[in-house]
Amino acid sequence: MRINDDLTKPVIVHSAKLDWVSSPAAGVDRRMLFRIGREVARATTIVRYAPGSVFPRHTHTGGEEILVLDGTFQDEHGDYPAGSYFRNPPGTSHVPAAKDGCVIFVRLWQYREGDQAQIVHRPGEGERVEPRAGADSATVLFDDGHEQVRLEDWKAGETVTIANARGLEFFVLSGGMIVAGETLEPLSWGRLPAGTDLITTVGAEGVKVWLKDAPLIHPDVLQMPE
Repeated sequence: MRINDDLTKPVIVHSAKLDWVSSPAAGVDRRMLFRIGREVARATTIVRYAPGSVFPRHTHTGGEEILVLDGTFQDEHGDYPAGSYFRNPPGTSHVPAAKDGCVIFVRLWQYREGDQAQIVHRPGEGERVEPRAGADSATVLFDDGHEQVRLEDWKAGETVTIANARGLEFFVLSGGMIVAGETLEPLSWGRLPAGTDLITTVGAEGVKVWLKDAPLIHPDVLQMPE
C-alpha cells in the first residue's frame, strides 16, 4: 500500500473527511495520511480506539511517535490524556488500550538509526521557547539536532511564515488557517519538501498546530523488513 508516498511534492490532507478503515484489532480504526507498506508500514496515521478496545502486545521495531488528540490513551505503563506526547524508540513494546476510547496521531517506522530517546510529555509539558512572529506561544517537545517537534499557538489574523530547510510536517489541532489557498480545519495534516516554506494566514479563532522540522525521511531511517 502506498499513500502520499511522493516526498518531493507538497501534500495537504483534510483527514476529518476521510473514512475510518478497520485495523486487524477489533474496535481500532484508522485514517491513513501517509503509508508505505502493508500491515507493517512506514506510516503516519490517525487511530481511533473504541471504548474498551485493546491492541495486542507488539514491539516497535521501527519506533513510534504519538500525540493524543482526544480521550485517554493507555498502556501498562500509564494513562495519557489528550495533549500527551510520547516517543517509544525501537525495541520498546506495550499493550495499547482505551477504557473510555481515544483518538491518537501516530508515526511509525520513521526513526533514524541511533535514536533511542524515550520521552513522555504530559499536557502542558515541554520546553517553552520564544514564540515566532505571529505566535502567542511555542513549546518544544523534542529536539535532538536531527529533528525538532513543537506545539505552537498562532494569533488570529496573523500571517505566519516558517522557513523550511529540511522538510516540514504540520497538523492542525484546533482553530484553522489557510495554506496555498486551502482552508485547514482541525485534523488537517500537511507535509512540505525542503525548500518550500510554510506561509499561512491564521483564521479568526487562531490555531494550535503540531510541527515537525526534519527530513521527510531521514537519510539513515531504520530499514523495514522485506
